[in-house]
Amino acid sequence: MPSTALNFGTLPGRLIVLPGVYRPQTDTWLLADALSRERMDAATAVLDIGTGTGALALSAARTGARVEAVDVSWPAVISAGLNAFRQRLPLRVMHGDFADRTEGRRFDVVLTNPPYVPSARARPPSHGAARAWDAGPDGRAVIDRVCARAPTLLRPGGVLLMVHSGLCGPSTTLARLEAGGLSAEIRARAFVPWGPVLRARRTWLRSRALAGDDEREELVIIRAEHP
Repeated sequence: MPSTALNFGTLPGRLIVLPGVYRPQTDTWLLADALSRERMDAATAVLDIGTGTGALALSAARTGARVEAVDVSWPAVISAGLNAFRQRLPLRVMHGDFADRTEGRRFDVVLTNPPYVPSARARPPSHGAARAWDAGPDGRAVIDRVCARAPTLLRPGGVLLMVHSGLCGPSTTLARLEAGGLSAEIRARAFVPWGPVLRARRTWLRSRALAGDDEREELVIIRAEHP
């Protein structure tokens, strides 16, 4: 398994971040490092699901790849568009659900930093900043949809790169991707102290046996490839 040392140079510098948009954090950097290990050129079609500020999409665009990004949040779409304009990088940013906006299309690289924090809410929120991290009681509301769509989103030889927390079952993600005919593995791990969202849910997480006494979150990069 590759080192979890992060290549901070793979991410853009200063970014415009409108209120309610997820700011790049350790999970973003970990995914950017994994992305930098993939071969991309002008012939590579890339899709960034849940683009947020567009940081990862813009990292891909710097390689010359043809990059599209999608997000359900209008502030995120605007942030990504402004950042692309500011950095003079070509990026098509779409608003809406990723499955609807990509129906019938395939890509060489699909990357995503989806919402993955378990929440007491039965359903993910439909608005507000928590939309970027809350993902239902098991944290898999979006992850499972990506797993289900990945086989039809990827071209033969295409690659999915996904980051998520150890709290929501990396082994389940691997199994679902492999059930869809992809080869899948964990490529990197990192451990980070709990942030304010997890600390606020400490009692609830422990009551559901999702967390123990060690208040560190495991982040994983899952790489899946279409045969």
